[in-house]
Amino acid sequence: MRLFFKIITESIRQALQQLAGNKLRTFLSLLGISIGILCIVGVLSAVTSLQRNVEGSLSKLGDDVVYVDKWPWRDVSDSWWDYFQRPHPNFADYEAVKERVQTASIVCHWTVPGSRTLEYESNNVQGAVLLAATPELDRVFNIEIDRGRFLSPAEYYTGADKMMLGHKVAQELFGALNPIGKEIKMQGRRFEVIGTLAASGDELINPLDFDDVALVGYNNASRFINLRTSNRWGGTLAVKAKPGIELEQLQDDIRGTIRRERRLRPKEEDDFSMNQMSMVADQLEGFFGALRGVGFIIGFLSILVGGVSVANIMFVSVKERTSLIGVKKALGAKKYVILLEFLIESVLLCLVGGLIGLGLVFLITAAISQAIPFNITLDFGNAMIGIGLSALIGIVAGMVPALLAARLDPVEAMRS
Repeated sequence: MRLFFKIITESIRQALQQLAGNKLRTFLSLLGISIGILCIVGVLSAVTSLQRNVEGSLSKLGDDVVYVDKWPWRDVSDSWWDYFQRPHPNFADYEAVKERVQTASIVCHWTVPGSRTLEYESNNVQGAVLLAATPELDRVFNIEIDRGRFLSPAEYYTGADKMMLGHKVAQELFGALNPIGKEIKMQGRRFEVIGTLAASGDELINPLDFDDVALVGYNNASRFINLRTSNRWGGTLAVKAKPGIELEQLQDDIRGTIRRERRLRPKEEDDFSMNQMSMVADQLEGFFGALRGVGFIIGFLSILVGGVSVANIMFVSVKERTSLIGVKKALGAKKYVILLEFLIESVLLCLVGGLIGLGLVFLITAAISQAIPFNITLDFGNAMIGIGLSALIGIVAGMVPALLAARLDPVEAMRS
């Protein structure tokens, strides 16, 4: 053990001498290692942060929820027209699923019948997205309320003229005023504002961006828009499974109920699609994998150049210390001692380059996070990957020079 620590100490001293004594050569050699680690770890950090952001956004939709729509969440370019002719899930489908599917804990239906202009005194907001939903919407998506409250069941079923506003709509319409209890106009009708929704945040992908919505109850919207019999506006069902119920079982129950409601024959295909978050996650994983692959390819080429440069340094180091190696072997130094000295020196050189690369990644990610509303971080796992790759390159680059040094004949070495 004492000999091992002595070898490490001597190797570190010699490596530092190489760094200090041949600054230009060392700089050019370590530059490739640093750029390679920067590319690999930088891309991994960006992809990891992006994936974490996207998964966090999609998690709001729930991994125990089945979404019934006319369109599947996948590429439908080959059969686009077939899907286009399907009917949208409607209110009758919602009522049937809510009444008959015993494995569902919450069933929600919503539709977006275009945009509207909202007016309050002399202020107006054009292009507010009208969202007509059943009263379960807030429980399916865990909607955050900024002020006021959500629609009550009584207000929903009576079709009361109550409205909730998205964060941006409320700010543009009321400014610093408290909008709760105020009356606004939409299509000549007066609505009381009972609540405002919290800001959606700065996620890169935001599936629940309610900032621009004007939310009313489905029964209320049916009074001035033909929602129940028209297929123009579309619609979506969200069905949340009861605790302990597998999504496959829930899907089977939903499929049977909607097919019966739409009176489809046994041999007819479904005219609706059932989607879930795992479908999106699977598609995104391929995209993230491709990004990682590009980063590894670019980084590998840079590291390869740096590894060749480090190997060149080690060959020069062996040449310069041939006489010293001969003296050590003549005094009884074993081959593995000489081998370890040069391997540790090579690994240390590459670790220095890797640490420089990690430092650059940290600085760049910090600057990007300050410049844009998207948090990119260098996490511990990616940093360990960078250090591990640096050490691996050091072993590979130093192996041949170290073996050459270990196999030198002591007599011939001392004569050189």
